[in-house]
Amino acid sequence: MDPILNRMDYLQVGVTSQKTMKLLPASRHRATQKVVIGDHDGVVMCFGMKKGEAGAVFKTLPGPKVARLELGGVLNTPQEKIFIAAASEIRAFTKRGKQFLSFETNLTESIKAMHISGSDLFLSASYIYNHYCDCKDQHYYLSGDKINDVICLPVERLSRITPVLACQDRVLRVLQGSDVMYEIEVPGPPTVLALHNGNGGILCIDSFDIVGDGVKDLLVGRDDGMVEVYSFDNANEPVLRFDQMLAESVTSIQGGCVGKDSYDEIVVSTYSGWVTGLTTEPIHKESGPGEELKFNQEMQNKISSLRNELEHLQYKVLQERENYQQSSQSSKAKSTVPSFGINDKFTLNKDDASYSLILEVQTAIDNVLIQSDVPIDLLDVDKNSAVVSFSSCDSESNDNFLLATYRCQADTTRLELKIRSIEGQYGTLQAYVTPRIQPKTCQVRQYHIKPLSLHQRTHFIDHDRPMNTLTLTGQFSFAEVHSWVVFCLPEVPEKPPAGECVTFYFQNTFLDTQLESIYRKGEGVFKSDNISTISILKDVLSKEATKRKINLNISYEINEVSVQHTLKLIHPKLEYQLLLAKKVQLIDALKELQIHEGNMNFLIPEYRCILEEADHLQEEYKKQPAHLERLYGMITDLFIDKFKFKGTNVKTKVPLLLEILDSYDQNALISFFDAA
Repeated sequence: MDPILNRMDYLQVGVTSQKTMKLLPASRHRATQKVVIGDHDGVVMCFGMKKGEAGAVFKTLPGPKVARLELGGVLNTPQEKIFIAAASEIRAFTKRGKQFLSFETNLTESIKAMHISGSDLFLSASYIYNHYCDCKDQHYYLSGDKINDVICLPVERLSRITPVLACQDRVLRVLQGSDVMYEIEVPGPPTVLALHNGNGGILCIDSFDIVGDGVKDLLVGRDDGMVEVYSFDNANEPVLRFDQMLAESVTSIQGGCVGKDSYDEIVVSTYSGWVTGLTTEPIHKESGPGEELKFNQEMQNKISSLRNELEHLQYKVLQERENYQQSSQSSKAKSTVPSFGINDKFTLNKDDASYSLILEVQTAIDNVLIQSDVPIDLLDVDKNSAVVSFSSCDSESNDNFLLATYRCQADTTRLELKIRSIEGQYGTLQAYVTPRIQPKTCQVRQYHIKPLSLHQRTHFIDHDRPMNTLTLTGQFSFAEVHSWVVFCLPEVPEKPPAGECVTFYFQNTFLDTQLESIYRKGEGVFKSDNISTISILKDVLSKEATKRKINLNISYEINEVSVQHTLKLIHPKLEYQLLLAKKVQLIDALKELQIHEGNMNFLIPEYRCILEEADHLQEEYKKQPAHLERLYGMITDLFIDKFKFKGTNVKTKVPLLLEILDSYDQNALISFFDAA
């Protein structure tokens, strides 16, 4: 039976990072637990619930922002000591709030992830992993890509310490001391590690029996605000049992008991600092007259308490406004523009070859202005309730290809946009974020649209495909050629990997073509089954080398068979889009016929099917603006690039190519490419 969970908002702290909220162990089975949370103001707060009110156990003074919070203690005892990572320092507190440890790690970068196991401390900054025992340095590892999380398999179950790193290059690295013992490839960049059932395996965010069947369930908190509960069936496959959408991204999640004894719940913290419980405690209780009177009295007390709190907050706001007016009018006043935090992500989606731009602010968003100096398409996002308006652009005089404004509803703190770029066209996308605060202020965020923006890192490629090769040689360093690859392709680590030579594999998320990149000091070799990919790399790398006044020797080998191979990869996508466009064009006419005739029995099955699926077809077509034009553009680029490498300009033949595409036939298209 699926759980019925009711939402309870406990309190709000400052903005929080991932994994900064924990529940302290209960004093007895299913007794209420204390919540401890750290925020970006550097405040660590511990609170518990009593008669429906959150009461602070302790609260520290502000300091550097809390990046991680973990519980620790002597092995095989209750883990109730609180450890926080802030900047490059580790601090630890008892459950009463007394600080008993302050350890400066002297790391050059801020700590991003932390794990505690007895007297062992495992830390990672962006690329650096460190293991300490009793605050003494034990082991060190420099990762080739960013480390997103770190965990250690249970030391009481294994003969040795086994740390696991979750790295951005889609790899879990299992360490022994300072060395990688083995690597596990995963489908996407792993963002979080947890121990399944708390005792081994790397699967989930938290494990807790919220369903109440005696078996631990999987609790998942997502970036889009979704909280999910999965159980495992007889085949050990996860089955979704519960989900609920919160208004903002979930930064921490734990199962436990906070609101009331004996009622299990899922406790989450969100980006803006809300601590919320999804509890099994029923909202409406069946009760006698005495219980009802008690319940009404509790509600009256709660309403009275909330009114007092509201009056106090209103008074505080008036005071702060007066202070602000005085400080802004003072002759010695510094900048009085209010600051606000933005949680933003710009990621490539493999499923539909689009980019997701997520903007989350700790307060309500008023509007977001999107500006781009390269041609991009804005796609519809179902969960986006903002109203979008477009401004006309003059791309020739001021490099503006897109100006769009999203006006948000009053309570919107999170906005998700989807964009689709065109490979070979690169530049900058800018987002101007204006929240609903006074005085009006705005922050700008920049995102690079890379020349090969639709390529995604992969673990392997098919070496049997017909490949085109681009070779660069010259007086350039390993760091210089790596910086060019970073400029051209997404998901490449900013720092050059260790070693003298590196190999990266990529796959085009739109066409499924592939790219192999091998480079070292003085040499770079790039292979792809798509001539256009090689052409883009040749143009961009030449331009980047010229900027740095480096003389490049460029050679290439073109495989004619690859052209037909790429056209065959495009074929099913093009055929599908042409058929979809044809069906959508028929819908209005078929609906008129249906109204005129009163039924659709006279129609052939194909047309009846179009009418039955009309809404779905129109929705799909609406979600993919300019999809057909993009495929036409890719075929046109392939045609031009094929002959460019032969030294022939075929731009005058493009109109004839477009005519062939309008009456598309795969064999006719291949023949045109061969005969031109």
